[in-house]
Amino acid sequence: MKLNERSLAFYATCDSPADNCGFLYKRGERHTAYHRRWFVLKGNMLFYFEERDSREPVGVIVLEGCNVELCDSAENFAFAIRFGGSKSRTYVLAAESQEAMESWVKSLSRASFDYMRLVVRELEKQLQEMSRGLPGGCSQDAPDPRKPKPSGLEQCRERLPPLPAVPPKENGCAVWNNVLEAEERPPDTSGHDEEGAPRPPPLPPRRRVSNGSGTASAVAQRPSTFCRLHEQYSREVARLRQDWQQKRRGSQP
Repeated sequence: MKLNERSLAFYATCDSPADNCGFLYKRGERHTAYHRRWFVLKGNMLFYFEERDSREPVGVIVLEGCNVELCDSAENFAFAIRFGGSKSRTYVLAAESQEAMESWVKSLSRASFDYMRLVVRELEKQLQEMSRGLPGGCSQDAPDPRKPKPSGLEQCRERLPPLPAVPPKENGCAVWNNVLEAEERPPDTSGHDEEGAPRPPPLPPRRRVSNGSGTASAVAQRPSTFCRLHEQYSREVARLRQDWQQKRRGSQP
């Protein structure tokens, strides 16, 4: 992995908050002597300086693919940063107190992206269980994140109450008055009206012509009056036809 020295030096000395900082004793790679260095932990990078006021770091340790564990050493409160691989280097550090050692071990163990990935997965799992309503996730199924959310119109349709049943239509228009009258009186299957005259055949359906809101409302109110007039004139025609037939029979010798 290639790192830009200027970018690292700027990042190490900038005003961004550090996850941990303090003096630690670092054992040399060739010589086993310990040297006191100022360490600064930012993200998954552990910088160390010769002095606290140094402008540039002496080195950096990228905390990925490593384990932080306690180790036996001549110095007290020692711990090691071990990387996987036979040729990888092991960094041995020592703190000045037990509390400082525990703080550094905890901070370094949580600095890698692998640890953050595990934390994010655990948080997502807890969030799914909370969204189901009960602990353990046994009540309701969690919503599928891949399913598209309903639009505002669809949500309004879900909240509206169901529409009433549509009444039957005559000549392409709903006959409200006839429907109410038909519900009040029993059905007549004789095929004749109250006076005994045969009922006229039903009218063929017509196309509905809508020229505006006013015309549509007027058309919706006409069918009941039209039916009454139709029945009245049909009875009148039937009566006149019957009288004409009687007169015709009487005039014949």
